[in-house]
Amino acid sequence: MRALADADNAAFLQRYFKTGPGQYGEGDRFLGIRIPALRKLARELRGLPLVDAAELLGSPFHEERGLALMLLVDAYERGGEPEREAIYRLYLRSTAHVNNWDLVDSSAPGIVGAHLAGRDRAPLLELARSSDLWERRIAMVATLHLIRRGEVDETQRIARELLGDRHDLIHKAAGWMLREMGKRDIGAVHTFLREHAHEMPRTMLRYAIERLPEPMRRRYMTQKQPAED
Repeated sequence: MRALADADNAAFLQRYFKTGPGQYGEGDRFLGIRIPALRKLARELRGLPLVDAAELLGSPFHEERGLALMLLVDAYERGGEPEREAIYRLYLRSTAHVNNWDLVDSSAPGIVGAHLAGRDRAPLLELARSSDLWERRIAMVATLHLIRRGEVDETQRIARELLGDRHDLIHKAAGWMLREMGKRDIGAVHTFLREHAHEMPRTMLRYAIERLPEPMRRRYMTQKQPAED
């Protein structure tokens, strides 16, 4: 990975992922490796022992954590029940290292969502109530796996839990999941919007209605309270 590093790209990525003081990715470090190169490495390293993937996930470098998550998602998909349980437990112990939106979005559905699909969903609500931004985003984005199975109730439950969240990255995630939900159950989206459009953060609402016909988008936007989010 060090041989693939690119200082110019690393500088760009550190700006793109908001790593400055007070920003959501404060202090993160980048090697400057592009996603296609990481995916190639993930294919070459398929089957890496879990203990090594865990060590990689603890790296200070963003791309190394991203590679670890690619490997873990792949291992979860191919593994038996003991391996899946171990990966899920490792993931929940390691959320401090799943600490940017791309890391969450590439891993939460395939590990957390997949693991809870046939189990009690209470861990999602616990994550949604966390003080940690990334755990709350994990809770929301994990429901993408359930949406793809045609299950939309959990998406609505977590989105309701996050209506009062103050962070833009949560607003975007919730709106995105509601929009994805509409691909499976448009009626459920309209029910949710009729109940909550007036109180949804503006970004969440805009993301949720993005694919709706223009007249419907206008109607829901007029329900939004004029006060600042």
